[in-house]
Amino acid sequence: MTTAMPTGVPVRADVPAAVPTPEGVAATRRIRRRRRPVRWISSSIAIVFCVVWIFPVYWMINTAFKPRSEALTSTPLFAPAHPTLDNFVTAFTRADFLVYLGNSTIVVAGAVVLSLALGILASAALSRFRFRGRRTILVTILLVQMLPGTALLIPQFLIFNQVGLTGTYAGLILAYVAAVLPFSIWVMRGFFLAIPMEVEEAARIDGASTWQVLTKVLFPLVMPGMIATSVFAFIAAWNDYIVAYTFMQDQAHYTLPVWLASFTTQTTGTDFTGQMAASVLFSLPVVVFFMIIQRNLVSGMSAGAVKG
Repeated sequence: MTTAMPTGVPVRADVPAAVPTPEGVAATRRIRRRRRPVRWISSSIAIVFCVVWIFPVYWMINTAFKPRSEALTSTPLFAPAHPTLDNFVTAFTRADFLVYLGNSTIVVAGAVVLSLALGILASAALSRFRFRGRRTILVTILLVQMLPGTALLIPQFLIFNQVGLTGTYAGLILAYVAAVLPFSIWVMRGFFLAIPMEVEEAARIDGASTWQVLTKVLFPLVMPGMIATSVFAFIAAWNDYIVAYTFMQDQAHYTLPVWLASFTTQTTGTDFTGQMAASVLFSLPVVVFFMIIQRNLVSGMSAGAVKG
């Protein structure tokens, strides 16, 4: 015998609704009591890791607001007794700060745009097309990604020097693109593979060409992957010191990481308070960039994990 619910869905009237029994409730409570110590332990470990990770950032900000006399005391001060903004004024007005900031902006923008343009085209070709040598290219990309960057620094410098790219923005941008491109291709390929082939086939049935399928159908769907890889390219180019110091022969073309090293000299030593204030200023663009794309970054990384 069946009766109809107000929604019209037939339900068996002779099947009683599930009622929790006292034994079941007691068992559930026992399981929760057993899991409670595990949750406490895992939460405590997570808190310890967070404190260990965030303490250097806190100490950088703390030192940036201290006078030099407080920063050099033998007893650490976990909060400045006399907060000051003089360190930030000194760092901001230091010679060529705006020049180095402009250099970093040019190099980072070029590296991000070029790595995205090449990465999305290469990943689309390696995921949506079948051609001879495709697997070999994928394995080669993975092997290149496993090599340390310092092992490739000298060969890159020799090659770029022969073609006249050392000391130029173009050479530094190409060096960063070569470093982040394997990662960008491998990550965005996972996003392309997560798109069902039926979507592409439907667009072709409607008369779309290959280029229209890529630009109007596939590229918008892999936008989260583009955002995720742009973050990696941005950080790699913004934080690099050794490549910029090696490739840029003129001090007027140095980037901000090289500028941070100018707070240490052989005559006066290290200006710790000024260097920490400069580090805070150096970190602000990265923080702002993350705040802008945070939501898209989380959704992009979870979407790319569907299929790879």
